[in-house]
Amino acid sequence: MKSTSALLKTMGAVMALGVAFGAPVAAQNDFSNVEIRAEHVGGNVHVLFGAGGNIGALTTEDGVVLIDDQFAPLTDRILKAVEALESGPVKFLLNTHWHGDHTGGNENLGKAGVVIVAHDNVYKRLSEPQRFENARRNTEARPKEALPVLSFNDEVALHLGEEARAYHVAHAHTDGDSFIHFTESNVIHMGDLLFVDRYPFIDIGSGGNLHGVITGIKQALALADAGTAFIGGHGPLADRQKVERYLQVLEVARDRVAALREDGQSLEQVIAAKPMSDYDDAWGSGFINPEAFLRAVYQSLETAHH
Repeated sequence: MKSTSALLKTMGAVMALGVAFGAPVAAQNDFSNVEIRAEHVGGNVHVLFGAGGNIGALTTEDGVVLIDDQFAPLTDRILKAVEALESGPVKFLLNTHWHGDHTGGNENLGKAGVVIVAHDNVYKRLSEPQRFENARRNTEARPKEALPVLSFNDEVALHLGEEARAYHVAHAHTDGDSFIHFTESNVIHMGDLLFVDRYPFIDIGSGGNLHGVITGIKQALALADAGTAFIGGHGPLADRQKVERYLQVLEVARDRVAALREDGQSLEQVIAAKPMSDYDDAWGSGFINPEAFLRAVYQSLETAHH
């Protein structure tokens, strides 16, 4: 039999597939052993860890604003965990982007009367079939109940006990990303703009680009102060220092790969050169390995979204 750690690693790999392949693969996962764990972040904001993207919960007497909702089989457990925080009912759900590990519970919550809010491009990608070079990532249009009822272009603010303001970042992790600033609680939920202590997944096929991720991180840091707490899409909680370090790694990758491209090196030559070898051990052990990260950086430099 496998050791417990080996089993956990296998489970982690299976869960990570949801990040890459959206809902269809996720639907085949066994979520029976997933526990939803709540942790206080600051003020009225908690984070819920489970399987898939980290969930933010603004809990006030007037009700709850959820940020993302992981996978459909976990909805009841997520709602129980929120209930335990002794707050009003869930009134709003804000999706940071369209991927299945962040929007899998949309249909359940939509049917329960929760108002779903997201960027215009999230509505577009959830309401239409998505097709990718890697066919395993393909998704079908979601049912009406899973779609945002309210979509926005640049920013939107929800006022439920305190302000939760969502800012769209163009062509970043995808083309529909938002990060959410809880101004009074001094917490920022970054969605998948931030993979804490690891290389990020940049979904080029969904309009993502490294330049946009860097822009979004800088924009969030400009709103933050020394005491701001950050919730990433994946990984543990982060402070400002961790986010600044993450930004530095992304900028080093951009500059090193750009220099190799200017020397006329192809994507395969850049991957072979291992330009991030001094970072790979620490940063390349997550869902995105060094090669996948370099591929996304190189492709970002080829695409003129910025």
